[in-house]
Amino acid sequence: MKITVLAGGVGGARFARGVREEAARRWPGAPGAEPAADGTAPTSAEITVVVNTGDDLWLSGVRLMPDFDSLLYALAGVNDTERGWGRAGESERVAAELREWGVGWPWFTLGDLDLGTHLARTSWLRDGLTPSQVAERLQRRWRLGVHLVPATDSEVDTHVRVDPAHPDAAGRDELHFQEWWTRYRASIPALGFEQRNLADARPAPGVDAAIADADVVLLAPSNPVVSIGTILAVPGIRAALAATTAPVVGVSPIIGGRVVRGMADACLSAIGVRTDAAAVARHYGTRATGGVLDAWLVDETDAATVPGLVGDGFAAASAPLWMHDLDTSAALAGAALDLAADAAAGPASAPARRT
Repeated sequence: MKITVLAGGVGGARFARGVREEAARRWPGAPGAEPAADGTAPTSAEITVVVNTGDDLWLSGVRLMPDFDSLLYALAGVNDTERGWGRAGESERVAAELREWGVGWPWFTLGDLDLGTHLARTSWLRDGLTPSQVAERLQRRWRLGVHLVPATDSEVDTHVRVDPAHPDAAGRDELHFQEWWTRYRASIPALGFEQRNLADARPAPGVDAAIADADVVLLAPSNPVVSIGTILAVPGIRAALAATTAPVVGVSPIIGGRVVRGMADACLSAIGVRTDAAAVARHYGTRATGGVLDAWLVDETDAATVPGLVGDGFAAASAPLWMHDLDTSAALAGAALDLAADAAAGPASAPARRT
């Protein structure tokens, strides 16, 4: 079994852990196979996660890849589960020194352990390695049971267009996404999003093959605009999704008209999409009509939207989507995999089941 996941952010990391756990339960590894670094049982399934790179940036002289690192740390079992980002057991002595020197952003803290990752990445980049080659090196440290691949080797940092008359914009008509998201918590209305260098970007090595060779492709419940949306905007990735023979299943990041985490509602409103599970599905669209999905999984709270989605050509089902722990994350992954099987067989309207 080959599973490819498109993901970004903390929600994507939790979902990836759930996919790995569910795969280990359904397709156990060979006798004697070693578990993942965090103790997760091995699986014979091949799992590839295509990771959003639109949140990346240069800061204080180092290259940050926040979504990639969130997935790396979570799958290795070294993430800070209370904060939801960064390394467990962090200290911030270097960040304090940088603030004293007036370097970087005082509201964007780099933990000391996390900074070690950024320094290693930057050193390898300056040695001439590409981001995907750096990703391979970073993954050698821990046995993940999953292969992480950046969506592109190009720098496609996201900038947010804003009204320069807004008091917090201070006359600027755009902000780096991290400033808009982390400093202002998306409180400045976004007029649009732009990923730099996107027109010249191409999928990183391994991305096209991961999609083409997959038995199932899953879109994690990550931000549909700046996470999944950025991955889909890399030239060539939509074409790969259109061409794959695998069913493509998306998981809603919206439950009962509210975002699961973060400020995705501010992103959706900027592109004219309602904060609604069915509206996000229709934003992605069906592959039969030029979109990217075959199927869409919503929470039980939104089960009433399933018949309408089926009428629009989606295979659709409902299941519990809250990822409270590893078991609920695995159950969600199982529901998505079951829906993929239904989609491969034909349109489905029954509630998602878990075997």
